[in-house]
Amino acid sequence: MGLFDKLKKTFTNVSEKISFDRLTEGLAKTRDSIVGKLRSALFAGRKIDQQLLDEIEEILITSDVGVTATTHIIARISERVRRDAVENAEEILSMLKEEIATMMAASPSAEADRTFSLSKGELPHVIMVVGVNGVGKTTTIGKLAHNYRQAGHSVLIGAADTFRAAANEQLEVWATRAGVDIVQQQQGADPAAVAFDTLKAAVSRNTDVVIIDTAGRLHNKLGLMQELEKISRVMKKVQPSAPHDIFLVLDATTGQNALQQAREFTKVAPITGIVLTKLDGTAKGGAVLAIAHAMNIPVRYIGVGEQIGDLQPFDPAAYVEAMFEDHRTEVVDA
Repeated sequence: MGLFDKLKKTFTNVSEKISFDRLTEGLAKTRDSIVGKLRSALFAGRKIDQQLLDEIEEILITSDVGVTATTHIIARISERVRRDAVENAEEILSMLKEEIATMMAASPSAEADRTFSLSKGELPHVIMVVGVNGVGKTTTIGKLAHNYRQAGHSVLIGAADTFRAAANEQLEVWATRAGVDIVQQQQGADPAAVAFDTLKAAVSRNTDVVIIDTAGRLHNKLGLMQELEKISRVMKKVQPSAPHDIFLVLDATTGQNALQQAREFTKVAPITGIVLTKLDGTAKGGAVLAIAHAMNIPVRYIGVGEQIGDLQPFDPAAYVEAMFEDHRTEVVDA
């Protein structure tokens, strides 16, 4: 291995370590809520019986892991306890970690892109971003643009949420932070026209990635569906394969409501990926497990902080590892 390869590998390892540390920090409240309660229940010497299993089930459900995912996990734990004649309740914690990791590895989220790679034959790669107001859609677009820039790609943002006051100004701030250009028109302009102009400009500039913001609403499903279809139809006049992705942004602090929003949005748009924001500010990170297990759509990215680099590609294995990370202080005898 040459010097350059060694340096590149070292840089990658350092970057991954920093990324995992940020993930671990961001999941502190979730870890305390879920794993902290589990550790309290699974103390040494406690008998494994139906009462204990019911208690574990309640902890998972009240931590927003969801009924479907929890039922699956409890069934697997019960089977292993019976099959392996497990008697010590302390052993169940590692079993829970293994079963959750296995469940996540089998979900569509396990295939999420971690490299921000692009197919050269499909450029510009067009991403439409949808989600209700307040979920962190604007900041997600800025962070996503930053990540693609860091990966060496050129990015152009289209401000097609033309109805919300100050939407353009907020998006422009994040575009500046990310170091990318933005196409915008005055408030009340036709969103499809903004998307069309953005994509046309991207083609003329040989831009790699186009990110289109859209109106943050779901109160009128028919109106939203018609608007998204119009935006897609107009962009196809410039690039027949556009859009290549439609990302749904969800607020993790809303817990099970985020799962319900995901189900509602899939009824009106062909969502290709989910972005879960604000994980650092909530104890409801169990919702990530619920969404990854229940939806046939991958969780693509998660937000673990307010900085521009705090949007991470979702790695199910790393997420479970960070969630179960043991930060308890060990007492060492003198």
